[in-house]
Amino acid sequence: MAFRKRRIAAKTPEELDAMEAAGRIVGAALKEVRAAAKPGATTLDLDTVAETVIRDHGATPTFLGYQGFPGSICASVNSVVVHGIPSKSIVLADGDLISIDCGATLNGWVGDSAWSFGIGELAPDAEKLNRATEWVLAEGLKAMVPGNKLTDVSHALERATRAAEERFGVALGILDGYGGHGIGRTMHEDPFLANEGRPNRGPLIQEGSVLAIEPMLILGGETDSVVEDDDWTVVTADGSPAAHWEHTVAATSQGPRILTPRD
Repeated sequence: MAFRKRRIAAKTPEELDAMEAAGRIVGAALKEVRAAAKPGATTLDLDTVAETVIRDHGATPTFLGYQGFPGSICASVNSVVVHGIPSKSIVLADGDLISIDCGATLNGWVGDSAWSFGIGELAPDAEKLNRATEWVLAEGLKAMVPGNKLTDVSHALERATRAAEERFGVALGILDGYGGHGIGRTMHEDPFLANEGRPNRGPLIQEGSVLAIEPMLILGGETDSVVEDDDWTVVTADGSPAAHWEHTVAATSQGPRILTPRD
């Protein structure tokens, strides 16, 4: 892994406030999507809900049209890890585990966040997977502080994943080749953030640095995936369920600041 820049770009306090304004819209959209995610709803229905919330708040859906992506959210069900395209043919049912990834752009600044949840009651192992992934995100973002380096966050996520296996009693695989990223005026900025790795490498995290931190974990320990023919949908190689949690987070002297809060 090569790193060209010695520091992750910093945003001013005013820019962080602007990013949080966009991030709060993302949080509102995610909450409305979750309320609408019931058996019989389609993932296209959820996409409509998210787009409506985003536009009603004066923002635009960041994902819509991004590199040709056709939706305002990524809706990834069960063995789909990320980048699921919303569709009227994907109908939710009791026991599904769905991940919703959403972005909003407000006054030129981007918020990006994701969470996973069950439709009705999840199977016990799927519930453990989801709770573990949420916990791994919470543990990983603790490393988002000035003075750390990029891979300190990667290493924190990896250590938390291994600890979560014992804590939640479930085998977990870290999706290979995917991870978080810098974010600001555009959704994907340098650097790429791996979800595992050795510590103390890469550019320095400074006051005002921002990363989208997003563990993607697979039940049972699988790490490989396959991209479907639509060139977007990423599914687990063995068909196991997966979970995805994400926050946009800034490093500050007071500690990590979540810019995509969900009350």
